Amino acid sequence: MGENDVLRDPIRHNNWATKSLIRFCRDQELTAEQLEVTGIGTYGGIVATLDHIVRCDGSYLRRIADRPLDFVDSEVTADFDLLEQWNDEAGVLWEEFLAGPIDVERVLIVDDNTRGTRAGIFIAQAINHANHHREQVCAILTGFGIEPPDIQAWEYAWQTERIWDLPTP
Repeated sequence: MGENDVLRDPIRHNNWATKSLIRFCRDQELTAEQLEVTGIGTYGGIVATLDHIVRCDGSYLRRIADRPLDFVDSEVTADFDLLEQWNDEAGVLWEEFLAGPIDVERVLIVDDNTRGTRAGIFIAQAINHANHHREQVCAILTGFGIEPPDIQAWEYAWQTERIWDLPTP
């Protein structure tokens, strides 16, 4: 058992859920018009919101890992394939980050050098932010009459064998 093991499932679930939603949306073969539809209180359309999730996750991660992720500042307009690639790239860096010691109390300077916050807050924000916006994408899909994928931690657990049925006595 490593010192960061408590973070592995939440971080891996977060990355898996985003990837699952990207793949699901790609497989729906939605029209360009559908991809632009927003919902009340949502960030934007489906691709814009998924792009926002992936780039923000990368932005938080590169700050706490102190490693570059070039896609974060890229001017490239992403499609589902590129978003999946970037999400995978972030997933690799998350694994590297979790493999080393994490000082959750390390101070990071944010907001144009006007505030300080702890590295642990970046980890919490990465997970919360992605969950929030994934639900917005799911709400848009539901509005189209499409049942969104199950991207809860329980489904992640089934897919990764982190939960199982016990033998019947």
